[in-house]
Amino acid sequence: MLDPTLADIFTAFKKLKVLVIGDVMLDAYIYGAVERISPEAPVPVLNVKSRDQRLGGAANVALNIQSLGAIPILCSVIGEDAPGNEFLGLMASSGLPIEGIVSSTHRQTTRKNRVISGGHHLLRIDEEEDHPLNKKDKKLLKTCVLEIIKDCHAIIMEDYDKGCLDQGLISEIMEEAQRLKIPVAVDPKKRNFLHFKGASLFKPNLKELNEGLKVNIDPAQQSTIYEAIGLLDKQLGCQNYLITLSEHGVFASKGKQFVGHPAHVRSIADVSGAGDTVISIAALGLALDLPLAFWSELANLGGGIVCEYPGVVPIDAEQLLEEALAQPLFEPFLKP
Repeated sequence: MLDPTLADIFTAFKKLKVLVIGDVMLDAYIYGAVERISPEAPVPVLNVKSRDQRLGGAANVALNIQSLGAIPILCSVIGEDAPGNEFLGLMASSGLPIEGIVSSTHRQTTRKNRVISGGHHLLRIDEEEDHPLNKKDKKLLKTCVLEIIKDCHAIIMEDYDKGCLDQGLISEIMEEAQRLKIPVAVDPKKRNFLHFKGASLFKPNLKELNEGLKVNIDPAQQSTIYEAIGLLDKQLGCQNYLITLSEHGVFASKGKQFVGHPAHVRSIADVSGAGDTVISIAALGLALDLPLAFWSELANLGGGIVCEYPGVVPIDAEQLLEEALAQPLFEPFLKP
């Protein structure tokens, strides 16, 4: 793409198909009011006013890809249970294809129940299984992935340590992606942290980086981030790294090129799902072979935007474009 404008780039997103592989879940919300303490125990009594369910985990990444205009294909395993049926219903109502979803009698669909009053989280109740897939389910998932992968422009592996991905499946997906020359962006968790060798992009947050490398990085000290990326590169050999540092912004690298972006000042409502937005934007940037400084700052900007909304929500592409147009870093992408 030669001398594109920002609008050209967002238009180009619409031509991309992205395979999203990883753990999915239902994000459930129970909203109510607390007006008294229980006589049975010293705990608040919530008078429920409303309930809501949204697609979460890798499914929220798919929604972000969709919101940015690209075509997402989601591959994952859910349970043959009521939450699984609700999950499929939400996918259908969101316009997401279900061809890559495996329903298993051996697993429970992950559901995270958040209890909220007055805008504050009182409690989270998780219903889940995090053991690895059995041989049958893993084979079915692999078959779906290998059938869909050949038509895609980018792959996102979204690992939440719920068992959908393991070292063997990761290696097979990486090998096929490299054979087809499809960029792979990875959002890791602890269990498989060092299994994504040779990925196009590796995107841990600060907590995941500290746990994965068994270090204690001070995000205010840039030298410690350099050192951590050096340690990562020795073990993973990835093409790009993007470290999200919460209120300290993001830090990205490609070979000997390093760039840091400060966080944008926001009124934070909820940080849930921000990483999903970041990896989605970054993966599209890789698929279009955009410059490191561009896609990392666009991802940084998008991650901040979704934090202004309660609950897990995908990025609004129009808002992202509008705010990007106002940022000096993106001026080279504006035609005079």
